[in-house]
Amino acid sequence: MADDSRSEPDPLWHEAQRRAAPAWPVFLLMVAGYLLTVLVFYPGYVTVDARYVYADARAWQLGDWQSPVMGVLWLLIDPIAPGALSMFLLTATLYWLGFGLLALVAARRSLALALLTPLLAFVPPAFVFVGMVWRDILFGVIWLAAATLAFAVAERNNLALWRTRWPIQAAALLLIALGVLLRPNAIFAAPLLATYAVWPAHFDLKRMALLLIPGVVVFYALVPLVYYGVLDAKRQNPLHSILVFDLGGITHFSGENQFPVAWSADQAALLASKCYDPVRWDSYWHVPPCPFVMQRLERPDDVIFGTPRLVTAWWHAVAAHPLAYLEHRATFMWQFLARSNLVLPVWDWLDPNSAYGHSGYFTPLVALHDALQPTLLFRPGLWLLAAAAVLGLAWRTRATPAGAFAVSVTASAIVYVMTFFAVGVAADFRYAYWCVLATLTGAVAAVLARHEQSAELGRG
Repeated sequence: MADDSRSEPDPLWHEAQRRAAPAWPVFLLMVAGYLLTVLVFYPGYVTVDARYVYADARAWQLGDWQSPVMGVLWLLIDPIAPGALSMFLLTATLYWLGFGLLALVAARRSLALALLTPLLAFVPPAFVFVGMVWRDILFGVIWLAAATLAFAVAERNNLALWRTRWPIQAAALLLIALGVLLRPNAIFAAPLLATYAVWPAHFDLKRMALLLIPGVVVFYALVPLVYYGVLDAKRQNPLHSILVFDLGGITHFSGENQFPVAWSADQAALLASKCYDPVRWDSYWHVPPCPFVMQRLERPDDVIFGTPRLVTAWWHAVAAHPLAYLEHRATFMWQFLARSNLVLPVWDWLDPNSAYGHSGYFTPLVALHDALQPTLLFRPGLWLLAAAAVLGLAWRTRATPAGAFAVSVTASAIVYVMTFFAVGVAADFRYAYWCVLATLTGAVAAVLARHEQSAELGRG
């Protein structure tokens, strides 16, 4: 005979259910938050980058400068509400799904914590981006949904509940992979989150260490497989923007030209002085006084951008001037983490014809953004330190589902942000968006884990 006891939830599950707070207040807050989000941001704002993605997808001229996967995803959901609205609704839905699932899990232990969680979704660095159609925002909410889906089923360890658990974990893994396809530099952070999605009940450091490198290899292989094998995306050499930025930085800090080009005396002087801007690489592309750099690198009769010549020049520059390279990268990272940078693309809303920018529901948020944007609240370094603090707080409880969630999401966020040391070409705050979401939700889970640990000690 089959063991009937295996089809019943385990005693800990029963105990959690008996102590669970009523879910309806949490649902009400979630619904209210979602409706308010739609009211404030309707119909969603298509940023300049997203306009290119949408136009290329509609024409089926997919390229790899922006993620072609975002374009295909947009085409799939576009019939629901064409244009910005479809992607905005997807972003808002994933955003509130993430915070809502976390709140419902918290409700199993603490009504106060469950009610606080949806309120954290209104913290300005998280909330102000929900209406922005940017792949960095979509990436953040996709990983938020993936992590909270795994957390929601972390306690369902018995055989009967496994039938509902594994499809949710599979969905979480697919969402993590989708995030990598949106932001390929996430390949180093993805194994941390994927390992958690498979084993959400506890965090095992040895298992993570064993799976980290294989995970990086798998996610690294996934990007070209989907981009070029499945979608046949045009190669536009986005990685070469990093090379241009680095060559410009090394030229600036070494005082010697590192580009495989002979410049005029005036151009060489500009490259050593005024061209370098740690905020973004655009000064070499289309921002005066130095767009001559990309004009020369893309000259039709002697193209250098996108060719092995630029790669060779980069290797030679780094090998010859490693300290200048590190100084350039450290300068960029300091700009990104510690200085005031672009948050929202507010210049687009200064147009008198911009109905979105003058919405009576949105303009108060813009005013709040304008007041807070120069403060520490909008510095990625603050959120990086906060993520490290949450990880430290949760480390002793990593053997619990809540502790494992807190450790995994914050660790992945820290790794993700730090990848910009090597690959960053712009210092916009949006690149740290996943770190903001991971820190806020990880903090809730860390408090929940401590609460559960205290309860266990009390019963002991």
